[in-house]
Amino acid sequence: MVFEKQATASSHALNPPPLPREDTPLLGKARNRPLSSQSKTFANVFIAIVGAGVLGLPYSFKRTGWIMSLIMLFFVALLTCHCMMLLVHTRRKLESLTGFSKISSFGDLGFVVCGSIGRAVVDVMIVLSQAGFCIGYLIFIANTLANLYFGSTFMGISAKALYIWGCFPFQLGLNSIKTLTHLAPLSIFADVVDLGAMGVVMVEDLGIIAKKIPNVRAFGGFSVFFYGMGVAVYAFEGVGMVLPLESETKDKAKFGRVLVISMTLIALIYGGFGALGYFAFEENVKDIITANLGKGLISTMVQLGLCINLFFTYPLMMNPVYEVFERRFHGGNYCIWSRWLLVLVVSLIALLVPNFADFLSLVGSSVCCGLGFVLPALFHLMVFREELSWGGWSSDVGIVALGVVLGVSGTWSSLSEIFSVKV
Repeated sequence: MVFEKQATASSHALNPPPLPREDTPLLGKARNRPLSSQSKTFANVFIAIVGAGVLGLPYSFKRTGWIMSLIMLFFVALLTCHCMMLLVHTRRKLESLTGFSKISSFGDLGFVVCGSIGRAVVDVMIVLSQAGFCIGYLIFIANTLANLYFGSTFMGISAKALYIWGCFPFQLGLNSIKTLTHLAPLSIFADVVDLGAMGVVMVEDLGIIAKKIPNVRAFGGFSVFFYGMGVAVYAFEGVGMVLPLESETKDKAKFGRVLVISMTLIALIYGGFGALGYFAFEENVKDIITANLGKGLISTMVQLGLCINLFFTYPLMMNPVYEVFERRFHGGNYCIWSRWLLVLVVSLIALLVPNFADFLSLVGSSVCCGLGFVLPALFHLMVFREELSWGGWSSDVGIVALGVVLGVSGTWSSLSEIFSVKV
């Protein structure tokens, strides 16, 4: 199986390819693109990983206990980093073989290793994960605005439903744009706002903690283990970006070190943020930590800033979903009604999910475990099967088994939590 040299499609391209094929990469080859230094690679990894999911960590710490949550966060960070490097090593191995052209994305790798089935599995998981992120965005926006204005109902209508449907026509317009290049800077701005919001929340937390001795739990019990793992996996989800990021790195030999440093720093920030939020508000911590800040000017600005940025990040996150659908069902051609239908489906699902943090756990368990753990280890095992030692085989098989167990058990646990809560 060999990629056609000119069969490329990119989420950053201005126009789709005229004749898309099954072996068309989701991310095309960048021509004349300057390579990234180590510092820029570090920043890109940080941007690819850190997102709004961090705001649900304090609630997860309340459910699972702060020591148990810290252990899970650092374990997931280590395992995610290892699986990202498995993808990098697998890609390098395949590209070193005669006959294989540039492998630009996760989907490309799946096609080379497993053919159409591999591409299809990766496509399905990308669609579910990206759409899941956007469902989480809508839940966050609606619940945050409902907390700031009108309360739970307004004129007999659920405030959450009111805000989701209020966003709907504007999202139809934003998601109708063929080229989202001019919206890309907003994704970086969103991460800056996320970091700013985290800083404000942590300062507030420290002020509250200084006035009392926190009454918190260290361990929450086995019953919430899979829930906490799902949230942790969601928080570190970014495996789909590792191959494009490594491709753009100038010194590829040092990419692994940069990735380890980045993931370590992110894990420390996540751990500190989750623990401080739980210590400050204890059992009263909300599923979205910003809801605990009250309605002061700074708190309102932070929450509105997050809502605005997630609102504009939504079409960027949905773009890979549109690429998959348009490549598979519309010959790679732009299809506005398909996009509108997907926006409608995402909005309807967001209406049915009552809790932001519970949904993070569901997406993390059901999809991100497959993308982040199962597929990287499986692809690595298939490509290196004749070269791996007994320890290497055991490691890859163990990761696949762990990913499946976490995925199945975490999905069941998360669904049970979601449907046990009244909307």
